[in-house]
Amino acid sequence: MSDKIRKIERTLKYTGHRVKVYEDTMITPEGEKLYYDYVENRNGAGILLVDEDGKLVFVRQYRQVLDGESIEIPAGCMEPDDVAGSSRGNQAAGAPEDILTKGEAPENMEAFIKCARREAEEETGLVPGKLHFINYIVASVGLFSERTAVFIGTDCKPGDINRDSDEYMDVIRITPEEALKYVETGKIHDSKTIIAIYAYLLKFC
Repeated sequence: MSDKIRKIERTLKYTGHRVKVYEDTMITPEGEKLYYDYVENRNGAGILLVDEDGKLVFVRQYRQVLDGESIEIPAGCMEPDDVAGSSRGNQAAGAPEDILTKGEAPENMEAFIKCARREAEEETGLVPGKLHFINYIVASVGLFSERTAVFIGTDCKPGDINRDSDEYMDVIRITPEEALKYVETGKIHDSKTIIAIYAYLLKFC
């Protein structure tokens, strides 16, 4: 609309190992140009698993951004195989890449579910029989493109751990009450993990 700020150009400034950084040129209704950063990363999924004893399953791993350990739900970015079998992935040639970096979870649910199931088994050795979609999050709506779908996984069965070569993590199982205490005391500070814990407590307890 003419009375709102709008984007007139997006220019690639940097390509990293995982992300691309762009400069967006915006224009105001008064004709003033503004410049914003836009960071593109693949979409992904995270899943809070509930084991047969009612305990919540997390992974503890080193995060270089924190220079320390973080307790999180199993999670990861989408892979091309997640998209290939989805209803959107079978459309035009550009569709798979679009789903990896754009689009909302409800529109591409099959791909997000594949991603969540894969990450759950690879990181914890558990395969959820049922997935309950909570919502999708954007880590910083003023900066990042990445959308992470958050699920609760129940009816878990044994599977096979198959972590990436650079993944060093421990699986921990704690009660919902302990998980809440971890949030309140700052032992858990990952946003998708906090959202999953509170969603579980609200919907399942």
